[in-house]
Amino acid sequence: MAIRKGLAQPIGSLTQMGTIRLGKRTEGRAPKINEFAPLAGLDDIVFGGWDIFEEDCYAAARVAGVLENSQLDQVRAELEAVKPMPAVFDQRYVKRLDGPNVKKGKNKRDLAEQLIADIRTFKTKNGCDRLVMLWVGSTEVFMKEGPVHQTVASFEKGLEESDDSIPSSMVYAYAALREGIPFVNCAPNLTADVPALQELAARNKSPLAGNDMKTGQTLIKTIIAPGLKARLLGVKGWYSTNILGNRDGEVLDDPESFKTKEESKKSALDYIFQPHLYPTLYGDLTHVVRINYYPPRGDNKEGWDNIDLIGWLGYPMQLKINFLCRDSILAAPIVLDTALFMDLAKRSGMFGIQEWLSFYFKAPMHAPAVYPEHDLFIQLMKLKNTLRHMMGEELITHLGREYYD
Repeated sequence: MAIRKGLAQPIGSLTQMGTIRLGKRTEGRAPKINEFAPLAGLDDIVFGGWDIFEEDCYAAARVAGVLENSQLDQVRAELEAVKPMPAVFDQRYVKRLDGPNVKKGKNKRDLAEQLIADIRTFKTKNGCDRLVMLWVGSTEVFMKEGPVHQTVASFEKGLEESDDSIPSSMVYAYAALREGIPFVNCAPNLTADVPALQELAARNKSPLAGNDMKTGQTLIKTIIAPGLKARLLGVKGWYSTNILGNRDGEVLDDPESFKTKEESKKSALDYIFQPHLYPTLYGDLTHVVRINYYPPRGDNKEGWDNIDLIGWLGYPMQLKINFLCRDSILAAPIVLDTALFMDLAKRSGMFGIQEWLSFYFKAPMHAPAVYPEHDLFIQLMKLKNTLRHMMGEELITHLGREYYD
């Protein structure tokens, strides 16, 4: 809202500030992405959502304390107009939170139907042509795929029976996919990464993306680790710890929710380093991840990484990183990007898993037959090549022999 009023620049947003090279380097064609691809404009976006707390977005933002009050006051009217709908919520899945603005229903199928009614009402009331849903709720307790998740039929039976293996995030995903809406999972939950919901996405032509947005420490890992691997430097250990004091930190203070986040955060290095191909360099890697809830820090997360390296002739070295970041400030631009890209995917006839958006996620969704790509630079190349493909432009391989032949 502040950006479309010209009060700030969209720093961190690929869709708003990024460029894309087209053709050969000698052609000098590098338009902005939002001028190359037919993305929705910021003025065309209407915000809405659900929350377990009743406060409007202005009041909620004041409580969160991420943005300065003077900045919030410049968009106060717009924020106050965004009032949360009652949420589907079950404290068994997010144990450190509770709130009064919660739907009631006879079973989870009933709750899903209430969400679908909300979606249709919102679309009509706001005159929207298209919708995108993003789960930006809290990290749920760790869960594995089970029998109820195998088919749409078994999942819908589970909704009728209020099966414990269907957490709140899956109810939202089901509602979105029932309506043919693109769905993005910004948290590390299992959510839509199950056969039943992928079947529903294919049936209703809905794009899917996730999981767990890559903002702070894991963003740095997917920048640093590819460089170490490219130079074939060994890594003996990687110790990561964080402190944060926002609601995310409070939720992750519960061991069951932390387990979900830990699995997401730890997977990147395994896939980047490929220890099965480079056992001498990475076969004995010790990777430790810690998250500590520290209320005084608020949304200003701090991450420390200690990396024990092995160089030429086996000599040890160390790399230490201290990233003092702002969690929501890093997340906001990529929430915007994924919403705009998913809308573009839907209009382009793409559905199911959108692996080209792995650039934004810690634990990218992927086809069962392939491993996920975690290298940030390969991910960005894949994203931009997908845009070139959509728009009928030549894909770029970086071979470049034509300049020298």
